[in-house]
Amino acid sequence: MLTINRNGESTKIKKRIFIGLLAASVLLIFGIILSGVLIYYNKFGAWYRYLLLAIIALLGLFILIVGIGLAGVVMTLLNVRKFYGLEGLMNASLNVLFPLVLALGKILHIPKDVIKSSYIEVNNKLLQSRSYSIKPGDILILAPHCLQKWDCPHKITADASNCRHCGRCNIDKLLKMSNDYGVHLAVVTGGTLARKKVIDTKPKAIIAIACERDLTEGILDTNPLPVMGVINIRPEGPCKNTQVDLDKVTEAIDFFINGKESTSIEKS
Repeated sequence: MLTINRNGESTKIKKRIFIGLLAASVLLIFGIILSGVLIYYNKFGAWYRYLLLAIIALLGLFILIVGIGLAGVVMTLLNVRKFYGLEGLMNASLNVLFPLVLALGKILHIPKDVIKSSYIEVNNKLLQSRSYSIKPGDILILAPHCLQKWDCPHKITADASNCRHCGRCNIDKLLKMSNDYGVHLAVVTGGTLARKKVIDTKPKAIIAIACERDLTEGILDTNPLPVMGVINIRPEGPCKNTQVDLDKVTEAIDFFINGKESTSIEKS
């Protein structure tokens, strides 16, 4: 996956960053269990030993379930195919371990945006392993208001059709794309409005354009609703005159409608 940093420079984000941190999280939990076992065999009273044994059993069950989900994620990424019956477990494993992954990344001095970009790449690739045939009217494009030129006087967050099609920003082409395909387009100012649009529209799939933080939060919030994330381009820094790779948005629409695999996200 190629993403653009705040200076407009291309950088490659690899899925293995997030997967590696997931594996490290599982190993950390396993280490806690092993420590508990060692403490258990020390000379404690019966009450403490029974309590510790219960904690070890719960953690053991947790790591088994999460391990199966993580194995499903890795196998899916390697084979780009659907593993029936594991989707819910895979999503749950990613969601449960995500805070621990961020904490480990902080300890290892891995920037949050790198981890979140890697998570978005993993999410997109998992979606690509599945087959979709969704009607255009059931697809929602969520775009951030910062795609609009900061000095534009026309308010488009209430209604994107208020765009005057001057061509200065990507809203014009997104609106045309929305009309051509028959998909919904909503321009939002943040997570609260985005969630309201999702509730009002009730889409079966979402194509979300945003920064790493907002995309990650949105994917986690709307799970298990499929969300294809497209990281925005920030040549002037965050939240001002941002841009989007329109080809990626087009490919995401085609994927949800026709089941065509997007070629914009590279394997890594």
